[in-house]
Parts: sequence; structure tokens; C-alpha cells
Amino acid sequence: MRKSAYGDERFRITRDRERSARFLSANYFLGEDPSQLASSSSLIEAGLIDSTGVLELVGYLEEQFGIRITNDELLPENLDSIENIVGFVERKRQSGQAA
Repeated sequence: MRKSAYGDERFRITRDRERSARFLSANYFLGEDPSQLASSSSLIEAGLIDSTGVLELVGYLEEQFGIRITNDELLPENLDSIENIVGFVERKRQSGQAA
């Protein structure tokens, strides 16, 4: 049975969400139970990541997902939550803006 393109995309997005959450969990203190962090929670407002952490995150995303992130894209709507990060990576891929 062949997977649909939609099924492949959903799998990729789920995998990307898990990879991003693992990176954040391994590099930043996300509390006693990191799995309790909602994917829409603001990482900056919660004090989980600062400006230096954002730069580390950008390096990880560029390397892990093969994308290039410009200074103009260093915005909360792109990088302030797991949900935003995954959506941003997916938009970059769809627009063909890989590194």
C-alpha cells in the first residue's frame, strides 16, 4: 500500500516536532517533565531560551534540516515555540529555500 503525499508530510512534521523537542530538552532546562511543555508554549516567555539560545537553535535547525535562516527570519513567530519552529522549517522546505 502506497502512502499519500499528505501522509508523508504528516510523518515528516511529526518527526521534525520530535527532533526539535529532543534538541530543546537536551540543551535547555524544560522543567521536571519536558513532555509537559505544550508545543505552542512560548520558549522565551517561559524563560527557557534566551538570545544566545536562539542562535544555538538556529545553528541546529540549519544543520539538522538543511535550511538557511536569515537575520530577518529571527522572529518569535518563527522560533518561539516548538509549533512555530516546525511550521517555519516546513515553510522553508516548501519554498525551496534549503541551504
